[in-house]
Amino acid sequence: MLRSSFFVAFSGLTSLIFTIAAGAEEKSAIQQRADQFLALTNASYQALYRVNSETQWSAVTDVSPEHDAASEAAGKAYAAFNGNPAIIGAVQDLLKHSDELDPLTVRQLRQALLNAGEGPMSNPTLTNHRIAAETKQASLLNSFQFKFKGQPITANQIDDLLTKSTDLAERKAIWEASKESGPALKDNLTVLRDLRNGVAGEINYPNYFALEVAAYGMTTDEMVKMNDDFMRDLRPLYLQLHTWAKYKLAAKYHEPVPNEIPAHWLNNRWAQNWTGMVEAADLDPYFKGKTAEWIARTAEEFYTGMGLEALPANFWTKSDLYPVPPNDKRKKNTHASCWHIDLDHDIRSLQSVEPNAEWFFTAHHELGHGHYFLAYTRPEVPPLLRTGAAPGFHEGIGELISLASSQVPYLQAKGILPNDFKADKTAFLLDDALARSVPFIFFASGTMTHWEADIYAHQLEPQDWNKRWWHYVSKFQGVEPPEKRGEEWADYATKTHINDTPAYYYNYAFATVFKFQLHDYIARKILHQPPQSCNYAGNKEVGTWLQKILEKGGTEDWRKVLKEATGEDLSTRAMVDYFQPLMSWLEEQNKGRKIGWEEEKDGGEEPDKEEARDKDTHAG
Repeated sequence: MLRSSFFVAFSGLTSLIFTIAAGAEEKSAIQQRADQFLALTNASYQALYRVNSETQWSAVTDVSPEHDAASEAAGKAYAAFNGNPAIIGAVQDLLKHSDELDPLTVRQLRQALLNAGEGPMSNPTLTNHRIAAETKQASLLNSFQFKFKGQPITANQIDDLLTKSTDLAERKAIWEASKESGPALKDNLTVLRDLRNGVAGEINYPNYFALEVAAYGMTTDEMVKMNDDFMRDLRPLYLQLHTWAKYKLAAKYHEPVPNEIPAHWLNNRWAQNWTGMVEAADLDPYFKGKTAEWIARTAEEFYTGMGLEALPANFWTKSDLYPVPPNDKRKKNTHASCWHIDLDHDIRSLQSVEPNAEWFFTAHHELGHGHYFLAYTRPEVPPLLRTGAAPGFHEGIGELISLASSQVPYLQAKGILPNDFKADKTAFLLDDALARSVPFIFFASGTMTHWEADIYAHQLEPQDWNKRWWHYVSKFQGVEPPEKRGEEWADYATKTHINDTPAYYYNYAFATVFKFQLHDYIARKILHQPPQSCNYAGNKEVGTWLQKILEKGGTEDWRKVLKEATGEDLSTRAMVDYFQPLMSWLEEQNKGRKIGWEEEKDGGEEPDKEEARDKDTHAG
C-alpha cells in the first residue's frame, strides 16, 4: 500500500512537472499551471501524510523494532515525495513568477518548499541517513528504562517523587536518575545535528535552525532577538520571582539561601516550571475522587461549551490518553501530544492523564490542538496549509485554554473548587507565574533557544554541548546542578524536544506571550472581566471569536491574523500587565534581600557569532 501510494503520487506529478517546466506564459496561464500542480500535489501530500502519520503513531504508542522499521520505511517514502528534485524545481520555477500568482498559491508553494527541506531527495543518501538516525533516536528515547534504587521507574513516577519528596538526598538521587537517558542519546544526537543541517543546506538554508524559523518569515538572529526581547521585558519580574523562590525553598529544606537555585530543589526536571511552591493554590487535593476519564471529557466540554464543533467520535477510540498499566509490557512515549493523522477528521492525542491539576491543564492544552485541526479542516484550506498561522499559534491556543482552565471561576463552575471557596488572589497569581509562565520563558527563550541556535547555526563542537547547556541554565535561569556535570552526562539530551522536535522550543515561548494577548482581549473586550479571574467556558461569543482565528489555518500571515484579532502586534504588554499586581507584592516581600544572582563564571564561552550572522540569511 505504501509503495503503490507513492508510485501513483509520483507518476502523476512527473507528467505535470514537465508541463510546468515549459517556457514562460501569460499571467493567467501561469496561475492555471500552478493550480493544476497544487491540486495534484495537495492530494498526493495528504495521502502520504496519512500513511506516514499512522506509522509514526504506532512507533510512539507501542515501541518495538517492527514499528520502528515501518516508521523508517514510511518516512523514506514521505521524503521521496516531498523532497523529489522535480517537485523542488517546479516549485522554484513557479515562485519566480510569484508576483503573478495569487497570495494563497504563493503560500502553498512556499510551504511545499519548506516541506522539501525536511527530506530533500536531491541527496537521497543524506536524507535516508537522516530518517534512519531519527528513527533510531526516537526508539532510544521512547524505550529508555529509567531506574531508581535499582528498580524500574516511569517518567510520571519520577515527577511524582520530585513533587512529594522533602529529603534533599533522595531528591538529588531521583534528579540524577532522570538524567540517565542523556548518555544513551548523546552519540546519535551528534550525528543528527550534522544530518539536519545537511538537509537544510540542500534547499539553500544555511542550517536547520534557519529552515525551521523560516515558517515565521524570520532568520535565526531575528528569532533569537525576539526571544531576548521577551526576557528583557520580563526580567524585572523574573528576578523578583527567583529571589522569592530561593528564600522559600531554603526555608523548606532548612538550608542557607543559595545564590542560584539547585536544580534538584525544584519539581521540574529542567527547572522550566516551578510547581508546588504556593500551598494556598495547591489544587491537587480537590481532584480526589475524580478519574482520568473525567479529566479528558471535561477538557472537551470546554471547547464544545463555547460552540466549537465536537472532536470526532474516533478521537476517543483511537487516542492513547491514559498511562500504560503497570503489568503491561508495552512502552510508549511519555510526552503529551496531539496528532492530525490524515489532515482531515482522524485526530488523536497521546497523553498519560492522571487525576491531578497538572494533567487537568495539560488535557485542556492538548485538545486545543485537536480543535485547531478541526477548525481548519475545510475545503477553503488546502492540505498544504492545514497548519497554524505560525507554529507558535498552535501551542498558543492550547496554552490559552490551559490558562483559562486554571482560573478560579472556571474551577468552581466545574465543581473542582466549592462555590464558597475564597481564593487568595495573590497566591493564585503567584502560582500562575511560577508554575506556568515566567520561569518557562527563561528556559524556552533562554536556555533552549540559545543552545539550539548554537549547535545548529553556530556549529558548537559536541565536546562543549553540556558545558554550554549549563552555562545557559545558569545565565538565563539562575539554576545550577547539584554538582558539576561533565560532558559524559549530556543533560541537554534528556529534554524530549532536543531529540525529536529540534529547533522548535521558541514556539512555546512565543505561545506563552501570545496566549496572554488573546486572554487579555477575551477578558477585557468580550467578557469585561479581570484577566486574573474570569471564566469564558460556555461563552459562545468567545467561541465565535476564536473560530475566526482557528479556521484560517496557514492561509494568512501570522502577523496579520494576530493584528486583526487583537489590534496589537506581538507584545509582552498583556503578560506584564497580568502580573503587575504580583510584581508589587513581590517587591514588598523581597525588601532587604539580594535580588538576582551572579552569572556563572566558569561556564562555556559564548561563540563568536558574527560570521554565522553574516551567513544566516534566507537563501531558499
